[in-house]
Amino acid sequence: MSPRLLALTVAFFAALALLAVPLGRHLARTFEAPLRPWERRVLTLAGVDPDRPHTWRDYALAALAFTLVTHVTTYALLRLQGALPGHATGLRAVPAWLAFNTATSFATNTDWQSYAGESTAGDLAQTVALTSQNFFSAAVGLCVAIALLRGLSRRETDALGNFWLDLVRAHLFVLVPGSAVLAVFLASRGVVQTLDGPAVWRTLDGAVQSVPRGLVASQEAIKMLGTNGGGFYNANSAHPWENPDALTNLAEMLAIFALPAALCVTLGEYVKNRRHGAAVFAAMTLLALAGVCALGHFEHQGNPLLAALGVDVTAGNLEGKELRFGVDASSLFATVTTDASCGAVNAMHDSFMPLGGLVPMLNIQLGEVVFGGVGSGLYGALVYVVLAVFLAGLMVGRTPEYLGRKIDRRDVRLAALYVLVPAFTILVGAAVAVVTDAGRAGVLNTGAATVNAPWGAHPHGLSEVLYAYSSAAGNNGSAFAGLTAFSAARPVFYSLTLGVAMFVGRLPLMVLALALAGSMARKKQTPPGIGSLPVEGPLFVALLVGVIVVVGALTFFPALSLGPIVEHLQLTAAGGAR
Repeated sequence: MSPRLLALTVAFFAALALLAVPLGRHLARTFEAPLRPWERRVLTLAGVDPDRPHTWRDYALAALAFTLVTHVTTYALLRLQGALPGHATGLRAVPAWLAFNTATSFATNTDWQSYAGESTAGDLAQTVALTSQNFFSAAVGLCVAIALLRGLSRRETDALGNFWLDLVRAHLFVLVPGSAVLAVFLASRGVVQTLDGPAVWRTLDGAVQSVPRGLVASQEAIKMLGTNGGGFYNANSAHPWENPDALTNLAEMLAIFALPAALCVTLGEYVKNRRHGAAVFAAMTLLALAGVCALGHFEHQGNPLLAALGVDVTAGNLEGKELRFGVDASSLFATVTTDASCGAVNAMHDSFMPLGGLVPMLNIQLGEVVFGGVGSGLYGALVYVVLAVFLAGLMVGRTPEYLGRKIDRRDVRLAALYVLVPAFTILVGAAVAVVTDAGRAGVLNTGAATVNAPWGAHPHGLSEVLYAYSSAAGNNGSAFAGLTAFSAARPVFYSLTLGVAMFVGRLPLMVLALALAGSMARKKQTPPGIGSLPVEGPLFVALLVGVIVVVGALTFFPALSLGPIVEHLQLTAAGGAR
């Protein structure tokens, strides 16, 4: 780890810890506050009874209904683009399959974009459809996490709160004020925020260049705070009008982790055990630090092929990176954005060294529980906590307990399904893509064809496909950009299959988390015994980290061996490295 990366990482996590404590306590106060008179009036006018608590099934149905309605609305706005006001002259409707993929992407908090945002979506689609979805999808994830925390803190009840009341509070007391503060800061640093139309310049050779502008700062703020990731510009946070300098880069990284880290503190507040929340935070931080160290190390090594040609690689692998950020800030950003379900990028992950690119891919494949998305990171981490406690109980021959509740067969089944569903989606989706003509047509790095591998079977091509389905099922949205997911020749395959992966990676997992919340809330609470596993302290942190790493490694190591690991071995052998 270079001294610069070490200093940047220490400063980042120190600032994150200072931010997480007050924000986490604010979340606990916000969602457990007494019903305000104006909240009652607003919800009553909307046809909602705010005094009616939801069971886990009611909560799940409300969350699914809201997600599907916003999905259909976004799809309609993209398809009607050009016929509605607020669009640039000549902007066409988004094709059906791309509109489906995009609407699914933003409704599931994935924000995968297989198009150039500034030239595909007009101001109306960018602000009303996409920016609104950034709020909606983040709020739904936050609400599900709060419902799970209620399930862990309540006993002998079916009540998990009211989804619609939680949804209002998530917007008005968390996402909107937080995004407003961040948007003002970003705009003050040079992030574009205007409806004046494109900027037009005359180039040195006399041509005219037009660069689209829009409400970028406000979209950038919720893009980061909501761990969404869809950029106004195709270059995303590598674009100087989205991320101008080192201060905005640091602020955007902090925004990505702010709510997921704060929810660890909120966990401690709900279960009346702040040390448990701190232990979960510590486990996530250790995994994040491991990713930063590994990615920074491999990117600082440079390309051995260039070294063999006598090129000085002491600056590291600078391909695909903005020089104003360099290897260090790019490595930290890539780790943060893939630990969380954000997907914003300030460097091209496709250009990383093979084992450098493995790090963000593995971050996603672990379930994005290293802080993770807004809400989804915490409830994913708590699923792993249940598995860790279950395994600890097996090792000592006692019925496993978590926070005074017995972990039964139903709880373990729900946790196992939560882990298996996205893994199955990633591996099956990638396998189908590499054995079909439609899937192979989008792969850039196919290598030389042979009798046994007629399409080439280059390991980097496999990495492109594997990363795409990992990103979709993990609701991340970043990509190995070499994959052409929406080509004119074969526009349907990736738009449809990745869209399905996004749905599977979001909606069933929310339902499973809520089912687990309902199961825990109905249980009686018993005082911990001599054989109970303490859920705070170094032993618990080590166990939780071990379970997360082992489950991820056992599931994805064979596929990673055929992709980035083989590519690394080929590259070092070709460069003459030992």
